[in-house]
Amino acid sequence: MTSAPVPAVTGKKPLALGFGIVIVALYIFLLAPLVTIIGASFTAGQLIEFPPQGLSLRWYEEFLSRQDLVDGLFMSLRIGAITAVVTTVIAMMAALAGQAISGRIGGWFQLGMTLPLLVPELLTAVGLLFFLYKIGLGKTVLGLQIGHILMSFPYAYVSISAALRQVPASLEEASASLGANGWQTFRLVILPLVRPGLAMGGIFAFINSFDLYTISLLLKPLGGNTLPLALFDFLTYEFKPTAAAAATLSIVLAIIGVALVQKLVGLQRAF
Repeated sequence: MTSAPVPAVTGKKPLALGFGIVIVALYIFLLAPLVTIIGASFTAGQLIEFPPQGLSLRWYEEFLSRQDLVDGLFMSLRIGAITAVVTTVIAMMAALAGQAISGRIGGWFQLGMTLPLLVPELLTAVGLLFFLYKIGLGKTVLGLQIGHILMSFPYAYVSISAALRQVPASLEEASASLGANGWQTFRLVILPLVRPGLAMGGIFAFINSFDLYTISLLLKPLGGNTLPLALFDFLTYEFKPTAAAAATLSIVLAIIGVALVQKLVGLQRAF
């Protein structure tokens, strides 16, 4: 009695090992700068270096004692929070409108909603600067806020529209057949299902707003700086680990955002 031939699988193990090595290398490439900055922020030395020379919290204390950096942090937090809320609301309405539009017009609508991602940020900033001066909002906090909302909108829109496409049309039809009006269907059926997309859209908008540099540089109000601008001014004259401490705080904010998504909706549902 002859046994059935066993398929050759010897070639799969080296291939899987190769992919594993590539993935590990990519993770190291992505995480190495973060580890370096975080480590440098705790150094007891006088310069940004890794590995740190001893451990100390002195640079966090210096960051908190620098009024220009603290003011920049609070301005970035305030503008980022407003951007997240306003952008999420507008992106939700735009995603609903985009779902209702079909055909070639729908494709052009989708392109228009993501246009700020396709146009170089510098060109958008220059054009927005001239426009804001025309309407009397040049070099104001409101003008800067408008710029951050404009540049963060596509991130929220893409996330929310992707979540909205996962909602079966049959659910809306079933809700209408049970006597629910449009608002009730949206509030009780659609909104709970797209909540992960809303959360991710808001987080993306906040993180993008917090890190915007070019728009902030051209639109910043007189006497005001966001944290990236304040850090750039700081590094122009000083190369202390205070900048690493500020960057570490930004990383912590991003981690808090991810943890918040996990708490509210769960990362599995968000992605």
